[in-house]
Amino acid sequence: MLLISLFLATLFLAYSNGANDNFKGVATLFGSRTSSYQTAILWATFTTFAGAITATFFAGALIKNFSGKGLVPDAIANAPEFHIAVVIAAGLTVLIATLMGFPISTTHSLTGAILGAGLVAFGLQVNFALLGTYFILPLLLSPIIAISLGAGIYSLSNYINSKWHLPVNKKMIDTCHFISAGIVSFARGLNDTPKIVSLILIIEYFSIQGGMITIAIAMALGGLLNSQKVAVTMSEKITSMNHTQGLSANIVTGVLVIVASRFGLPVSTTYVSVGSIFGVGLIGKKTNTRIFYQILLSWILTLPTAAIISGITYRLLQG
Repeated sequence: MLLISLFLATLFLAYSNGANDNFKGVATLFGSRTSSYQTAILWATFTTFAGAITATFFAGALIKNFSGKGLVPDAIANAPEFHIAVVIAAGLTVLIATLMGFPISTTHSLTGAILGAGLVAFGLQVNFALLGTYFILPLLLSPIIAISLGAGIYSLSNYINSKWHLPVNKKMIDTCHFISAGIVSFARGLNDTPKIVSLILIIEYFSIQGGMITIAIAMALGGLLNSQKVAVTMSEKITSMNHTQGLSANIVTGVLVIVASRFGLPVSTTYVSVGSIFGVGLIGKKTNTRIFYQILLSWILTLPTAAIISGITYRLLQG
C-alpha cells in the first residue's frame, strides 16, 4: 500500500512540476510575441519530453543526489515513508505556487522536503555540509550568474549592432529563438526528470527507463493543463521583451542548465530562466522590480514550506 501511495504521489509531483516549469523554456517566445501561447506550450512539451527521455542515459549523478542518500542515513533514505513525505511536500509546495502564478524551483522544494523529513527522522544527523555544497550553493549562485550573463549577452548584441549596423533578419532571429527555447526546455527535462524518478526507484517494479517515461508523461500533462498563470508571470510581468532580448535570455539559460546537468549540479532552471530574463530587462530598463521581489520572496519561502510539510507528513506516516 505504501508503494502504491508513493507511486501516485510521485505522479502528482511530476504533474505539479510540469505545470510550474514546462512553460519556462518558451516564456520568451510568448513574451516577445514570437509565437502564440498554444504554439509555445506544444513546443515546450515536445522538447521537454525529449530531454526527459535523454536523461535516461546521461543523468545518473542527479538520480543519486536526489535519492536522499548521503544527506540522511541509508536506513531512512530507503524507507517508503521518507520518500512519500518528500514527494507529497514537494508536490504541494510546487502546486500552491503554481496556482498563485509564482515560478518556483522543484529542486528547492525537493531539497526542503528531504531536509524536513530528515530532521524529524534523525535530528541534526542530517549532513548539512553536503546539503550546502551540492544543493544550497548552486541554487544561490545560479540566478546571480544568469542575471549577469543575460545582461552581458544582450549588451554585447546591442554593441555589435550599433557599431557595425548589421542588418536585422527577423526570420533568422525567430528561428534561432525557437531553437534556443527548445534547448532550454530540453535541458529542463534532462535536469528535472532524474530528480523525481529517484524517489520511486525503491519500487522494485520500476527500472530507470520505465520511471523516466512515466514521469515524463505526467510532466507533459501538467504543462499542457495548468501552466497559464506561471506563463503570464514569466512572459509578461517580469519585463516586456523584444525578439533579441528573448533570444539572449534563452541562450544563457540553455547553456547554464546543460552544463549543470553534465556535471550533476542541481541548479534550478527556474532561477536561471528568471534571472536571465530579468538581466536582459535591466539593460532595456523595463523590469518590474515589484514582481521580481515577489518572486524572490516565493523562492525564500519554498524551502521552509516544503520542510515543514515534509516533517509533518513523515511524523503522521510514522504514527
